[in-house]
Amino acid sequence: MNETEHQVPLSQYGFEQQFDERGAIEWMQENWSKAFVFCGLYAALVFGGQHFMKERPKLSLRRPLVLWSLSLAIFSIIGAIRTGWYMLYILSTSGFRQSICDQSFYNGPVSKFWAYAFVLSKAPELGDTAFIVLRKQRLIFLHWYHHITVLLYSWYSYKDQVAGGGWFMTMNYSVHALMYSYYAVRAAGYRVPRPFAVVITTFQIAQMAMGLTVSWLVYHWMQEGDCNSYLNNIVWSSLMYLSYLVLFSSFFYQTYMKGKGGKSSKMD
Repeated sequence: MNETEHQVPLSQYGFEQQFDERGAIEWMQENWSKAFVFCGLYAALVFGGQHFMKERPKLSLRRPLVLWSLSLAIFSIIGAIRTGWYMLYILSTSGFRQSICDQSFYNGPVSKFWAYAFVLSKAPELGDTAFIVLRKQRLIFLHWYHHITVLLYSWYSYKDQVAGGGWFMTMNYSVHALMYSYYAVRAAGYRVPRPFAVVITTFQIAQMAMGLTVSWLVYHWMQEGDCNSYLNNIVWSSLMYLSYLVLFSSFFYQTYMKGKGGKSSKMD
């Protein structure tokens, strides 16, 4: 348990303080492999659903999509604020290196709840794809690959409380806060200026580049005994973020640069 968690003023604590992170970590250590079951069912339902919808008319689902996206937007905004506040506290009091190597993110009075909420949320977020399938929109590889790998890696990493998790989760919360807000507005029928989509994809690419950087720093500082992690975890995180960086960069090029002015692709 890191000393930084004891220095946060008690007045800043919310309901998160009552959360039993030890029980959550123990549950994940025993059950994290169930993520493979979720991913297997997800893949079967996605591609089976596409086959089922092939000869059927697409569904509108506008109102459910607005509620779905708005719910995830609110969840992500609150998560970004709570984890962001905690990460900023560690940065301001202990510095950048400690913000990466520090493990108090998993048991800090504020962040412990949102760390667990983050990894659990990757299962219901698979529901994003149901709207694409039922509305018969184009499903790109990046979409379902991203959903599957994030779920697997998040559950796999949380059980070991590896270094770098605070950065990974806070960045994802922040990007999702923007992304799902954008989806909610679009689903409600409002036209959103194209630059907003460009900014969101740019932030996603920056997130992947930073994820790679954090993974490298964890490996580097792990050699000096400062960062608690495992080589296999660092390898998986590096491969994951590198593949995301390539795929999101390709998406950016295909959507916003190639054939400028044409009809854009749709990641969601």
